[in-house]
Amino acid sequence: MQRRGALFSVPGGGGGRKMAAGDLGELLVPHMPTIRVPRSGDRVYKNECAFSYDSPNSEGGLYVCMNTFLAFGREHVERHFRKTGQSVYMHLKRHMREKVRAASAGALPKRRNSKLFLDLDMDDDLNSDDYEYEDEAKLVIFPDHYEIALPNIEELPALVTIACDAVLSSKSPYTKQDPDTWENELPVSKYANNLAQLDNGVRIPPSGWKCARCDLRENLWLNLTDGSVLCGKWFFDSSGGNGHALEHFRDMGYPLAVKLGTITPDGADVYSFQEEGPVLDPHLAKHLAHFGIDMLHMNGTENGLQDNDIKPRVSEWEVIQESGTKLKPMYGPGYTGLKNLGNSCYLSSVMQAIFSIPEFQRAYVGNLPRIFDYSPLDPTQDFNTQMTKLGHGLLSGQYSKPPMKSELIEQVMKEENKPQQNGISPRMFKAFVSKSHPEFSSNRQQDAQEFFLHLVNLVERNRIGSENPSDVFRFLVEERIQCCQTRKVRYTERVDYLMQLPVAMEAATNKDELISYELMRREAEANRRPLPELVRAKIPFSACLQAFAEPDNVEDFWSSALQAKSAGVKTSRFASFPEYLVVQIKKFTFGLDWVPRKFDVSIDMPDLLDISHLRARGLQPGEEELPDISPPIVIPDDSKDRLMNQLIDPSDIDESSVMQLAEMGFPLEACRKAVYFTGNTGAEVAFNWIIVHMEEPDFAEPLAIPGYGGAGASVFGATGLDNQPPEEIIAIITSMGFQRNQAVQALRATNHNLERALDWIFSHPEFEEDSDFMIEMENNANANIVSEAKPEGPRVKDGSGMYELFAFISHMGTSTMSGHYVCHIKKEGRWVIYNDHKVCASERPPKDLGYMYFYRRIPS
Repeated sequence: MQRRGALFSVPGGGGGRKMAAGDLGELLVPHMPTIRVPRSGDRVYKNECAFSYDSPNSEGGLYVCMNTFLAFGREHVERHFRKTGQSVYMHLKRHMREKVRAASAGALPKRRNSKLFLDLDMDDDLNSDDYEYEDEAKLVIFPDHYEIALPNIEELPALVTIACDAVLSSKSPYTKQDPDTWENELPVSKYANNLAQLDNGVRIPPSGWKCARCDLRENLWLNLTDGSVLCGKWFFDSSGGNGHALEHFRDMGYPLAVKLGTITPDGADVYSFQEEGPVLDPHLAKHLAHFGIDMLHMNGTENGLQDNDIKPRVSEWEVIQESGTKLKPMYGPGYTGLKNLGNSCYLSSVMQAIFSIPEFQRAYVGNLPRIFDYSPLDPTQDFNTQMTKLGHGLLSGQYSKPPMKSELIEQVMKEENKPQQNGISPRMFKAFVSKSHPEFSSNRQQDAQEFFLHLVNLVERNRIGSENPSDVFRFLVEERIQCCQTRKVRYTERVDYLMQLPVAMEAATNKDELISYELMRREAEANRRPLPELVRAKIPFSACLQAFAEPDNVEDFWSSALQAKSAGVKTSRFASFPEYLVVQIKKFTFGLDWVPRKFDVSIDMPDLLDISHLRARGLQPGEEELPDISPPIVIPDDSKDRLMNQLIDPSDIDESSVMQLAEMGFPLEACRKAVYFTGNTGAEVAFNWIIVHMEEPDFAEPLAIPGYGGAGASVFGATGLDNQPPEEIIAIITSMGFQRNQAVQALRATNHNLERALDWIFSHPEFEEDSDFMIEMENNANANIVSEAKPEGPRVKDGSGMYELFAFISHMGTSTMSGHYVCHIKKEGRWVIYNDHKVCASERPPKDLGYMYFYRRIPS
């Protein structure tokens, strides 16, 4: 091959073969059909490997396939080449080095190729004053590793040049989501730089605010021009208000306001009335200081700010994060943190706990070669691949390396303390597991318990062969219902994945202190004085366990013995004990005004837990079972009409009722389902539906009406491909006392028509569970993990009721929809705190303030 012209390769190209300029076109000719120009809708990954957390910052850089636009680290690109035959990749590499200042005037060297990766997301440290970076790109042709440096417009074919430019200028795939998703960035307000502020002497107190035009004390906004405190409107912040902040803007024209209660050292919620949307104010600290608010020393709280001049209260934020204690960073396998993507700490905390469990480690990381080798062509859209990638990132230690000794010495010499723990970014994982889920895909904070059940559901749906690591959480609950009048009983079993423990507030051991504190708090708020030192209720764990074991009243109980409604009580016991017991403290409740609130309590959670006494015993001698008689079917005409008409069209949902429920802090999709399944009968009825269903794993899943169609459709949708009736209509029939199998067979026989199914049941009193039907039921079971039949064999790992605490997740804030999550895990005999990307040895693990606790069984 003739050599002419300059060589086109990059120094340090890792052994790639260099090509002369004249040979470039000829070299690419065989591969031209495989090179594509990204089209609208194509996801171009140039920040992160599909199988690892390698990036252009990594030593080997990143390879972007010029056909699929997937990215791969150096150790994974060969796998993609062998699997797909795609030969042409763009290699991206970012070189970072410390800046060398010139001898005179401290001039800095010019940064080269500064616009090459225009949309490349990188760590903030790379843009600091101490470092410069140089980006380089080249085409690499496999398997011979020919390298063609970029840009090279003169020698490359036009199609290749256009494709390369399009890849380099493409946006991140995570910014192409809806405006409400977690990757969205707020615009900087055009009024922030030159905002006028009146010198009127207004100073904002740390608490006790109320609207200047009404008596509202919630959803209050501070106008940054004149210091007025006024109420907002529900449509911006999902909170109630009379719109006085907006009226003030219309009267005065002052454009910016900040929501009180959201101000922290990291920022606050700022709204621009003129620009009609939330914005960023880069000078927020200065604007707040004008009214006496020191933003850098603030914490957002339920009722106000903590002023720097007031004696600081010991809040749960400080205790749970172990603030004020110099914590030693931890490095190596199992000590890798996760970057916060913006209220993603609920996901990070759950995943840290999950991958501290050996069964999950073996199922995913232990099977890494097989999972990666057999992954689909787009591994970014495969659950098992992304779980394995995340597990390997957390456990390998590859992304958690201690700083070099020379770097530590340099920091000491410069009197600096630069963050060394970068952690890994779960962008790809979060984007996939939250796909099509309006709550988890948003930038809002979520409930860690709901995400845990959502993850269990995904693991169930995507099990690897017969192996299902979520079985370690699975257990059977025996529910005993007793008719109070006849004393007869009925025993049933259901599947669950966590134990929900009520907070026994009435058992607080410091009631006198609590009463005194509440009186002082109210007095301080009324007189706009600093709040007193916080007094937290101290609840014995034994009282919470006793409350769990106590019978509950059964609402609207129909006694088959009396053939009438009667009083009934229900008790729950463990029909089997799981290998790993997850305990959720039910800290969140609702006041009489339907407003969610959190119990700020201290519970002495034990390191060793024995629940053997909660083992189910089944039907006892002397107990008489309730007759297996179904209650009479009474469907009022108006209710029947609602079922047949209103529920058919999801577009007719009463959005005002939905918004009333959403304002209380419930997930939007759960509110829509509540209004839908109660037939638009109002927010109060829908609220009761929410209370009954809020503990179900799919509580916040989107409303789905299978097979919804025209006249031929049944009430809840037309027959699906597998003729599996919708769970909603099954639940209606089983709530009348019929067996689940009976309900399913009746619905299948009547094309899922509720009214005809009820007639079918009464016309088939001889119904029996034949084996063929049961086999078909099992084969067609859907992914709803709550409604599964009793599992058999290895699906339940029963054993001893003795457990040892090994991890817990704590929540800071007043609601699951706000605040922050932190995880503590016991590793190698000591507690470790996982606070987003920071992983440190724990000095004072706050075991009494946790929200979710993870126990492992102690072998008997």
